[in-house]
Amino acid sequence: MQSVEIKSIERRDFDIWLSLWEGYQRFYKVDIPKTVTRDTWERFFDPDEPMQAALAVVSGRPCGFAHTVYHRSTWTSADYCYLQDLFVAPDARGHGIGRMLIEHVYAEAKRRKAPRVHWLTHETNYPGRLLYDTVGERSGFIQYRKVLP
Repeated sequence: MQSVEIKSIERRDFDIWLSLWEGYQRFYKVDIPKTVTRDTWERFFDPDEPMQAALAVVSGRPCGFAHTVYHRSTWTSADYCYLQDLFVAPDARGHGIGRMLIEHVYAEAKRRKAPRVHWLTHETNYPGRLLYDTVGERSGFIQYRKVLP
């Protein structure tokens, strides 16, 4: 595997990010409206928004991303870091890129003095869970949700 660069996303990265974003949606079998995709993209560059994005680049080719959201907690004075989206292109998997993206998120969260990074994955994401079991710990909590009309 060639060297991997993890970098903050830049405005000029939209087309390559969009291609990865669409791959992520295919993986999870969702179709996020284009308006939401545009809003998400703009939030990455708004200093008043708590969202960030990083790209993994191998030999000039973007092959993965991590999206984070910093949020308040009633359990601490500092913000927690929620790793909302993590994706590595199928042809780039198995080379440690997911781990490097997570380590990048950890370093950024530490720089921002966040006491915790947390994330969710689908129970059927077995390859992802193999990685997550080595870089994090399962909280024991079960997520509940209700989609509101």
